[in-house]
Amino acid sequence: MNLDDIPLFSMLKGRMGYLAERQRVIAENVANADTPGYQARDMKPFNFHSALSGQGGGMGGGGMLTPTQSQSGHMALPSMPAFGGGGAMGSNVTRSADSETTLNGNGVVLEDQMMKMTEARMDYDAAVGFYQKALGLLRMAARAPGR
Repeated sequence: MNLDDIPLFSMLKGRMGYLAERQRVIAENVANADTPGYQARDMKPFNFHSALSGQGGGMGGGGMLTPTQSQSGHMALPSMPAFGGGGAMGSNVTRSADSETTLNGNGVVLEDQMMKMTEARMDYDAAVGFYQKALGLLRMAARAPGR
């Protein structure tokens, strides 16, 4: 069995991929802090509905959420498009409005970028912690009784 088949691990993998991509985008902003006309960018927020659109895999896939009628007494619901849903990771990058723009048109504020980087790092560390805890639970469940 592949860990990606377990929805929790699939969601955590998608979350960590999103956060790694966000750190890359923020690093590009910092690298271009002195480039005339450069505007800061950021990622669209990662949320549960956009993760579902990729069938639990995280970064979109354009999937459809289709309710099923499991018993004849249940109401039949029409298919509805998934919420959110981006395509590739690159399509989740948007222009971010920082608090100020310099005279040469540069819109990168290093303090704001460092705050975003710290937030992304803390979220990544939390996702890694959840991943490790879930692995520990799987190991405990797979262990023979009495060990």
